Amino acid sequence: MKEDFLKYQAQTTPHPLAMEISHAKGSYIYDTSGKAHLDFVAGVSACGLGHCHPKIVEAIQKQTQEYLHVMVYGEYIQKPAVDYAKLLALLLPQPLETTYLVNSGTEAIEGAMKLARRYKGRTQIIGAHHAYHGNTMGSLSIMGYEERKSAFRPLLPDVSFIHFNSEIDLQKITHKTAAVVLETIQGAAGFIMPKSGYLQKVRQRCDEVSALLIFDEIQSGFGRTGKLFAFEHYNCVPDILVLGKGMASGLPVGAFTASKEIMESLQEHPKLGHITTFGGNPVIAAACLATLKELTQSTLISETLEKENLFRELLQHEHITEIRGKGLMLALLFKNEAIVNYLVLNCAEKGLILFWLLFEPKAIRITPPLTISKKEIIEGCTIIISVLDSYLTIP
Repeated sequence: MKEDFLKYQAQTTPHPLAMEISHAKGSYIYDTSGKAHLDFVAGVSACGLGHCHPKIVEAIQKQTQEYLHVMVYGEYIQKPAVDYAKLLALLLPQPLETTYLVNSGTEAIEGAMKLARRYKGRTQIIGAHHAYHGNTMGSLSIMGYEERKSAFRPLLPDVSFIHFNSEIDLQKITHKTAAVVLETIQGAAGFIMPKSGYLQKVRQRCDEVSALLIFDEIQSGFGRTGKLFAFEHYNCVPDILVLGKGMASGLPVGAFTASKEIMESLQEHPKLGHITTFGGNPVIAAACLATLKELTQSTLISETLEKENLFRELLQHEHITEIRGKGLMLALLFKNEAIVNYLVLNCAEKGLILFWLLFEPKAIRITPPLTISKKEIIEGCTIIISVLDSYLTIP
C-alpha cells in the first residue's frame, strides 16, 4: 500500500510520515500491524471528540439512511443544516446569527473576504504577519509568510499586513479598509496569544473607520481553548466569524457567520455571490450538529483548562523553553529545530503522535482530542520526557 500511496496519491512533501492506517478509536490510531499510537495531534485539531465518537458515528449513519446530497447549497431546506445553524446562533453573541456552510476552513476564509468587500464596497484586506488562513489563492494572499507564497504570485491585490499585538500598526487600518482578518490565537506562528487587550483595540480601530473585523477560529474554535470560541476569553466580538476543523469531528467542513444584514450582501448584485455544491451537505451537517451538542451538553470544554494544567505540570524539562497557548491548543518551544525533529520522530517509534508547526521550526503542537483522559495525558507526557532525556545522552 505504501508504494501505491507514493505513486498514485499526490504528496505535499518529499518525506511523508506514511503510517499505514487500520482504524482509529478514541485517543488512538492503529496501524496495519496492530500497533496503537496515542494521538496528541487530533488530525491537526480537527478531531476534537476523538476518533469515531459513538454519537458522531450514530448521527452520520442515521443521516445516510435518509438522504445524501440533493441540491446545491441554499436551494432546498435540509433539516441538519438548519438545525445546526440555529443552534450555533443561539450559542453565539449578537449579532452573529446567520451561518454560511462550506467545505473547508480555507473556503470559509474566501467567503468571508468576499462578503467583507461586497458589504463595505471597499477592496483593502488587512492580514497579520506570520498568519495562516489556508492555501487557496485568496487565503494565501493574506498569509503573512512570504516564503510560503512567493512561488504562487501574483496573488490578490490590495492586501496589507500588520504585526500581531502591535498597537502602533493599528493606524494602518483606515477608511479604505474593508476588513481586518486575524486569528484569535495565531496558530502556525507558534500559538501566539493576544496581549494587553489587543483584540479589543483592533475592534475599536475597526469601529472608528467602519471596517469589518474577521476572526479566524478555524483552529481555536469548538472548545479547544476552554471556551466554545477563543474570542470569548477576550470580550471582543467579530463582525464575521470563520470556522472549520473541529466542527464535524473529522469530516471536511467550514463556515462563516455574520449578522443577517451583512450576510444578505451575497444574495443580490450579483445573485449567487458565493455558491458551493457540497456546502451544507446533510451528512456533514448532522456530524456538526452532534459535535456541537456533545461539546455544549458535556463538561468537556471546562475540563480542557484542567487538562492544560496537567500538561504544563508534567512537561517540565530543561529542553522545553516555553509552553505557549491555551487549553488543549499548546505549543512546546525548544532551543533548536534539531530537538524538535528528534522528539517527533522518536516519539513516533514509541507510539506517540506529535507534529510540527508550520512557521515555527522550534516548536511542536500539543492538540489532542478534548476527550483525552488524564491517564492518557500522563502516558504521552511520560514518553515525551523519556525521549528528551535520551536526547541529553547523545554525544
